[in-house]
Amino acid sequence: MTTIGFIGSGHIGGTLARLAVDAGHDVVLSNSRGPETLAELVQRLGPHARAATPADAAAAGDIVVVTIPLKAYREVPVEPLRGTVVIDTNNYYSQRDGHIAELDDGSTTSSELLQAHLPDSRVVKAFNNIQYGHLGSLQRPAGSSDRSAIAVAGNDDAAKRSVVEFLDSIGYDAVDVGPLSEGWRYQPDTPAYGAPYVAPGTEFPGPGHQATAEALKERLDVAVRPSDA
Repeated sequence: MTTIGFIGSGHIGGTLARLAVDAGHDVVLSNSRGPETLAELVQRLGPHARAATPADAAAAGDIVVVTIPLKAYREVPVEPLRGTVVIDTNNYYSQRDGHIAELDDGSTTSSELLQAHLPDSRVVKAFNNIQYGHLGSLQRPAGSSDRSAIAVAGNDDAAKRSVVEFLDSIGYDAVDVGPLSEGWRYQPDTPAYGAPYVAPGTEFPGPGHQATAEALKERLDVAVRPSDA
């Protein structure tokens, strides 16, 4: 049984925690407001869930999900995440995060910023391009014809394999996009961001829609980096 730590327990974090518990994993949740504010979520998730501080959640997790506004990435604890596989779900929104020059000019990506902050961790970018309602409704058993895929990028192949195994356990296939530097292919304003999981003819978010690995890969392949558009 794998323990999944969460730094951030909002829409994406809470949804992933439910999927993880349903798949038989233990989860340790945290946020910036204190463990006591997560009591209701922990109660809903059941005995395989508990709340902690971010540092304790980081130390407890075999895999740790960082799902907080990008502007707070420097608050992610470094020491307890040494050697740990870290899933980064973050996106850059300048209206929320303030302007970050190296993201505005395309010289790096948001996940590479987190990797630089966590030099001894193994960061994998995933779950940033799917709306939480779709994430919580599109999971399917392995081998299902309508199983959706999630994009992953990372510099460490073993870390990506761990994340792919986690994805499989919660009901998703994976598309390996390559290193973190390729993570821009499914950041905001690209064809693979959000749209693959939206039912045709409906407005976002709308009902969830199957996005197979093949369909997702097609969108990733035609992406143009927003800074180059």
